[in-house]
Amino acid sequence: MIRGYLDRIVDGNHAVILIEETKQEIILPVSQLPEGCKEKMWLNLKEENGMYTVTAVDEEKTTFESKRSEDLLAQLRARSKGSKFKKN
Repeated sequence: MIRGYLDRIVDGNHAVILIEETKQEIILPVSQLPEGCKEKMWLNLKEENGMYTVTAVDEEKTTFESKRSEDLLAQLRARSKGSKFKKN
């Protein structure tokens, strides 16, 4: 199974997917994405003869990575001592 991250949707018609294993970026038509697919979701992909197709949304990895990002941001905010710049 190949995993990809739906990084962004460009012009409403093209999905930019970052492939985790190969560090590759592919562009697919939005019409090839599963229903309800949104940016920042992890996808399961299948590769045949250099062509990729999305087989499903990886809900478990999407939830895990989203939670991990939230936790890291919370840690950074907790360590922050405020801005070094003075307000006028």
